[in-house]
Amino acid sequence: MFRSLHTAATGMAAQEAQLDAVSNNLANANTVGYKKSRADFQDLYYQTLRGAGTPTSGTTQSPTGLQVGSGVRLASTTRLYGQGSVRPTNNPLDLAIEGNGFFVVQQPDGQPAYTRAGTFKQDNQGRLVTGDGMPLEPPITIPPDATGVTIGADGIVSATQKGQAAPTQLGTIQLAHFVNPAGLAAVGHNLLVPTAASGEAQIGAPGADGRGSLLQGSLEHANVEMVEEMIQLIGAQRAYEINTKVVTAADEMLRSATQLR
Repeated sequence: MFRSLHTAATGMAAQEAQLDAVSNNLANANTVGYKKSRADFQDLYYQTLRGAGTPTSGTTQSPTGLQVGSGVRLASTTRLYGQGSVRPTNNPLDLAIEGNGFFVVQQPDGQPAYTRAGTFKQDNQGRLVTGDGMPLEPPITIPPDATGVTIGADGIVSATQKGQAAPTQLGTIQLAHFVNPAGLAAVGHNLLVPTAASGEAQIGAPGADGRGSLLQGSLEHANVEMVEEMIQLIGAQRAYEINTKVVTAADEMLRSATQLR
């Protein structure tokens, strides 16, 4: 059996994986805080028919050797944390992170999760929560008589209450930073959880120790560039077509070989 059939098949599978990554990026082009993913590939093992430096005579040796590749495989998917565009919303509970860091929220099982999506709302207790009702950690509770909420770039949350001239400080929104954010695992709902590769969360105030600052009344949109993704889509489609032509060519050659008499 021709080695090219298997090699072309691995190429087709790789382009399917590339298409999966591109399609997910395009589907989340309008998802707040989404970070695009990239498929990374590796070549497979090589069959060494003649090693480099193999003697070819008593006084000469092969300068390059002879190796035949066996295709490609998907090695990993990498999440790219470049800054997305920040757009104003004029909603005082919308927050964007300018720079590094993640909001810390508490999942229903009590475990922390991390997100770049700052679309916060109030629950029936006045706490700032995500769209799924997960509260910020540490919790921030807005009094029911608050007439205005101010969130500073350093994360300090203050509220103006009826009958009070000076605002009341409610707490500080913390941001988490990771040594290797690409090692975080996505679990859906705009949430990420740490893994052994990401390291432990380093939590602190915005603007300190390399963490970004907060911008109230704005949201960070996905860092997906539509034109770039379309180019990746066209490239994957053409590479898939070329690999199918390799399969067709190998099939024709096998047919010719079986018809020899």
